[in-house]
Amino acid sequence: MTQSPYQAAINAFDQANSQDPNVEISDGRECPKELLYAQRMSDMQERYAPEASEAVKLAVRAQHIQRWKSPRSDYPMDKPGYMLWRTGLYKFHAETAGALMKEAGYDDEMIERVKTIVSKKGLKTNPETQLMEDVVDLVFIEHYMIGFAGSHPEYDEAKWILIVRKTWNKMSERAHEFALAGNIKLPEALVPLILKAIQ
Repeated sequence: MTQSPYQAAINAFDQANSQDPNVEISDGRECPKELLYAQRMSDMQERYAPEASEAVKLAVRAQHIQRWKSPRSDYPMDKPGYMLWRTGLYKFHAETAGALMKEAGYDDEMIERVKTIVSKKGLKTNPETQLMEDVVDLVFIEHYMIGFAGSHPEYDEAKWILIVRKTWNKMSERAHEFALAGNIKLPEALVPLILKAIQ
């Protein structure tokens, strides 16, 4: 049985991410870090917006594709360096996803649509880009915020409130309601801080 372009693309994304030399423990077993992230993204998208378009589902799965190939340490460790790294990453992820979609049999129109979402173009104006951003932020809060907190013990409460607010402001009203309705697992230790930040 021949695979649909969608299934072929998802498999190609997962294959690419399974090469990640960095591993993370999940449910007691080791998993390539970016493969686990991609699976968490798709899982959150299904929970949050099961009606999402094919383009969004593809973008969600490819959002961090092969991120380890463009490490933060390749750029100056200051604010402009960080911004350069982020911009470079968006382009790298979009190009990588686009090339794999082409191989899977997608036409240029669909490839461009997915690249636009992965590049985070039109945040707040493109509903598909905004939907992916919502999923990104929900996944960060549920799975990665507590680890991020642990890696920055030097941050004080004011700095944390700023980080939570920044994340919160990137989300749509629908995502706010979804998060506060108990649909995601908030990191227990940070709940008071999160609530304080979004008041």
